[in-house]
Amino acid sequence: MGQQPSELTPDAGPWHRWGYELREFREARGLSQQALARKALIDRSHLGRFERAERAVPRHAAVAVDEALDAAGALVRCWDWAERQAPQGASAMVSSAATEEHGANGPGHGANGPTDLASGMFGQAGSIDDDADTVVVPARIHGRILFVPVPRRVVLASGLAGLAATTLPVPTAAAATVLADMESPAEYFAQLRRVMIQTDNLIGPRHVLPALQQHLVTLSARRRAARGADAADLLALETRYEELAGWFAQDIGDERTAHGHTARALDTSHITGDTDLTAYILGRKAQLAVDTGHPVDALGLAAAARRTARSGSRLEVIAVLHEAHAHAILGDGPEAHRYYDTALALLGRADVDGVWGSWLDEAYISTARARSLAALGEYAQAAAGFDSAIAALPPAYRRDRGVYLARAARAHAGTGNMTVAARIGVQAVGIAAETGSARIIGQLDRLDKTLAPANGEDGVAEFRAALDRIVLHPA
Repeated sequence: MGQQPSELTPDAGPWHRWGYELREFREARGLSQQALARKALIDRSHLGRFERAERAVPRHAAVAVDEALDAAGALVRCWDWAERQAPQGASAMVSSAATEEHGANGPGHGANGPTDLASGMFGQAGSIDDDADTVVVPARIHGRILFVPVPRRVVLASGLAGLAATTLPVPTAAAATVLADMESPAEYFAQLRRVMIQTDNLIGPRHVLPALQQHLVTLSARRRAARGADAADLLALETRYEELAGWFAQDIGDERTAHGHTARALDTSHITGDTDLTAYILGRKAQLAVDTGHPVDALGLAAAARRTARSGSRLEVIAVLHEAHAHAILGDGPEAHRYYDTALALLGRADVDGVWGSWLDEAYISTARARSLAALGEYAQAAAGFDSAIAALPPAYRRDRGVYLARAARAHAGTGNMTVAARIGVQAVGIAAETGSARIIGQLDRLDKTLAPANGEDGVAEFRAALDRIVLHPA
């Protein structure tokens, strides 16, 4: 961090100092606030208020402007310094920034008024700040595709209007009236959840998540007004909605919202006393941890899921699968394969009752193992596994087909077959554009880097151009 300027008074707060450093870097680069806002994908008015210390500065915003200004981490280090110096609990800067970085879910996270039933929902929207109309979208920044919150109007102006579909709809008075007239809403909400799962399989989460969040707000309101057995039934449903919302948010790349929904689901599963649900959500948290780069944490969560699951249940198998993949990500091939073999053995004698893991079969485990094989660098076996999975996948599982295609393409690239990888990659790009799945786009970003040196080979340039067309590019 540079020397503190003379225009800062001795009692200037740490966030005023951070804002001054930001302005110094911006002016040194010859950029206006508008130009920097376009480069960093941040609303210009918010940038100005960051500089004047009038608005909370999430850490991801500090990272974005640091990269846009080529500040080599100076603004991020200054942000860390400011957070340490700011009085805890005395500044909106601290509370908002810490929430953004750590995904806190405590009371008041994003809550700005009497909307108690929506405090968790609207506070987890992944926005730069609570009153910003933003959506999380894939954007190419310094050669990488990152999922970042961007003002919705910027997305609409870019021509990628489909990416703006995650704006949270506002509850209407008509919807509230219909809700009040319901005599037995539990089955209604259960059926809605089943429909949304089926719809997600077909079109992906970007268009489904807003509807699910809307129904979750409504369900929560109904549950708070209920008593006795009705309240318990609705809380169990609300827990399942939270878990599903976490999965959808993860699949569009909104990690903060994913962590928030999944944490709330785990909390309420303990309240309901449903240990099966608790075991399942612990497994989901393990999956989220490994997918967001924390495989050691995933091992602990998966082990907790296995301890919680009933012995002989399919939930036990699910937990073992999460342990297997975490070992693969950590590079421990023998342990990964041992856990996959254990999962197959457990599946052979697992019960067939209940809703959890009804989709588990040997083919599913084989596909999961293929993903781990790719992580271990065993690309030929991984490619064969994904090719088999794609051939067997029902047409309605459109999003999952895109995930398998993207992973298969990476595996084929790992074997050196760049032409086949590019051809499969183009198919995956089409599904990524339809569904907005971060799991597909993340794999394609890695494939793009692998194929870059082979840009002259058949189909490679076509794939790379197709991928560029479905992501946002800062001006």
